[in-house]
Amino acid sequence: MKARISHLLRNFLNIALFAGVSTSALAADKPNIIFILTDDLGFNQVGAYGNTPIKTPNLDQMASNGIRFDQAYSGNTVCSPSRVSLFTGRDGRYMANNSNTVELNHKDITLAHVLKYADYDTTLIGKYSIGQQMGVTDPLAMGFDTWYGMYSILEGHRQYPQILWRDGQKIRIKENEGGRKGAYAQRLFTDEAISYIKQERENPFFMMLTYSSPHAELGVPEQFSEQYQLSEKPYHGMTGGTPADKYAAYYPEPVEQPNAVLAGMVSALDHYVGEILDTLEQQGQLDNTIIIFTSDNGPHDEGGADPEFFQASAPYKGQKRDLYDGGIHVPMILQWPEKIKQGRIDNTPWAFADVLPTLADIADVNLNMVPRVSTNGVSIKGLLSDKPTPMQERILYWEFSKQVGDPNSGIIGDTYQAARKGDWKAVRYGFDAPLELYNIIADPNESKNLAKDQSELAEQFLQLFEQYK
Repeated sequence: MKARISHLLRNFLNIALFAGVSTSALAADKPNIIFILTDDLGFNQVGAYGNTPIKTPNLDQMASNGIRFDQAYSGNTVCSPSRVSLFTGRDGRYMANNSNTVELNHKDITLAHVLKYADYDTTLIGKYSIGQQMGVTDPLAMGFDTWYGMYSILEGHRQYPQILWRDGQKIRIKENEGGRKGAYAQRLFTDEAISYIKQERENPFFMMLTYSSPHAELGVPEQFSEQYQLSEKPYHGMTGGTPADKYAAYYPEPVEQPNAVLAGMVSALDHYVGEILDTLEQQGQLDNTIIIFTSDNGPHDEGGADPEFFQASAPYKGQKRDLYDGGIHVPMILQWPEKIKQGRIDNTPWAFADVLPTLADIADVNLNMVPRVSTNGVSIKGLLSDKPTPMQERILYWEFSKQVGDPNSGIIGDTYQAARKGDWKAVRYGFDAPLELYNIIADPNESKNLAKDQSELAEQFLQLFEQYK
């Protein structure tokens, strides 16, 4: 009897040891994930997407090595609802608030929470702005182990901030005090990301790297802007003591060459992405790291920025605060050398709400086993290989509640709606406004309204809008 117990115990220990090794091996096989989110970068402001004077060699190389998604969408046309959609896996149909006043709820389950179920180390570096109750909806409460960057939405308006935050503690940036510009925010975020990548760890990591550029204010180290000699209209800001230009109250400093500065801001981001790629390669982590690069919405015209000069949304119509495609159709580049060995262009329509279920799928997290998770996104994991699995056609939906007057007034005015199914895109600029219908593939500029010609299809979209308004 004693021998039998000993034999059983040995078998049990062997099985446990084997299981432990297998679990560790499985954890080691899971990819690192770096999600790089830029702020107000237009579809046509990355070289890989077409005709732009802006130089982005590292992003262009990423697109050549991986997947350039040409039909990818943000979660909304302004920062906060777009980011809440990204973090929670919900589109406008599931959002309680689709204005720029929205923040995370303390009950929300984020993609960082989900990846903790797969033993990921998680960090957020950069702009946050969607949860300002410390200990309740700050990054540490929303699934991130560590956090460094900008907390409130208005902090993200400064390229040379005087304060940043680390894990809930305020940090003075002395190099930027007294009017000095000694520490560029995006440089600080990149340095933090590189330091994090170099840390020794047993688990795979998930990094949200949320740059606050090229959002206004316009500013960048001269090494990036001086390479551009472009046609210019100086931005005067508050030089006369009163607003001299659009949004000058938010961006008071004049900018002599705003086009060169904005182009330099994008080139700086490209340079920093290149540094991150180099660090991953030096650390032997590049092959099994998923890197996703995108923007939270379309390009802005604030603080001297001129999206028309750059044709920043081309070939799409509109910009930030529009639900025409120029406001929500964003660059989306994904590199994963271990799984994607042949660069390609993918034309599958998908949006930010799909990121959470995709990352859960990659990490082998069963969302049915995650309490309180609420997502209507769909995993696109089947696209992430050299032999992609086509996805079923479905409806993508957006809703944007515009604030009256000042874009940060807090007073909600008209609510816009948009939806896409296959080649067809519907837009309604207000609940009482007429529905517009476009073939977004044949007419990317949304110039020929086909609502009368395609009355049956228009009625289907109208019913959808009425259901979810």
